[in-house]
Amino acid sequence: MGETMKRVERRFCEEFSPGYYGICTVGGMLSAGTTHLAVTPLDVLKVNMQVNPIKYSSISSGFSALWKEQGPSFLWRGWSGKLFGYGAQGGCRFGLYEYFKGLYSNVLVDQNRTFIFFLSSASAQVFADVALCPFEAIKVRVQTQPNFAKGLVDGFPKLYKTEGLAGFYKGLCPLWGRNLPFSMIMFSTFEHSVDFIYRRVVQQRKEDCSRVQQLGVTCLAGYAAGAIGTVVSNPADVIVSSLYNKKAENVLQAVKSIGLANLFTRSLPVRITIVGPVITMQWFFYDSVKLLFGLPTSGGLNRQLEEGNLSA
Repeated sequence: MGETMKRVERRFCEEFSPGYYGICTVGGMLSAGTTHLAVTPLDVLKVNMQVNPIKYSSISSGFSALWKEQGPSFLWRGWSGKLFGYGAQGGCRFGLYEYFKGLYSNVLVDQNRTFIFFLSSASAQVFADVALCPFEAIKVRVQTQPNFAKGLVDGFPKLYKTEGLAGFYKGLCPLWGRNLPFSMIMFSTFEHSVDFIYRRVVQQRKEDCSRVQQLGVTCLAGYAAGAIGTVVSNPADVIVSSLYNKKAENVLQAVKSIGLANLFTRSLPVRITIVGPVITMQWFFYDSVKLLFGLPTSGGLNRQLEEGNLSA
């Protein structure tokens, strides 16, 4: 009890205050930007596997082919789009999720928890993808078209000159198609996994656990959330790469040319290899930032639920 009181006294701000949402936004930017930057080589391989599945048929052969043909530096193409684009997306995704979760929990009294998680994550992701989309448009072209541009600095003006403002948001709807279900499944799975681990495995309240234990729970729940969300969002991810590389003019044409089965299987192993650890590290860094400012880690029974505003 004494340790819990000390933690409260050292808090930088109260939960669900403007300062709290600011910390969540900064934490989301840092966690998402840095983790996506770290896996840029895997992302380069993933995009090329989606665009040219015959040539890049597996992880090992794909890496070998890219290394021999393009050189090791090619594996880091698009790093700036990963850092800044996914940093912007992460800030919106995490910061706005916390905001909408607090808002909907108070407005939609007695609603099912899962519905609140779905609605909050979907609302946040709509804005997050608007922030990401211009960076993603440049990144995919840089990674798959060696002569397009070197990065964001020369990529932005070139794309604007050739396709106009619409070129930056050509893949927005497919991005929503990929990231909305991913985000909804990811946040809901994370929240329920954290609650399950504390209730059934640790069998202690979060507040009674050490910081190391809390971050351990965060990592376990984060990996489960990332893996499940990846499977759900794979078809839309394949369509996004197809559209950006002009393999198809619209979503329906992309689905027909790729094939329904390939939408779910193409590049799935490499995406799971990327997304599982990335989401785990995002949650780890995100909750580490929260703990640094004296705030509780994410997930589990929140204040609204404890006050009876949400049903289990």
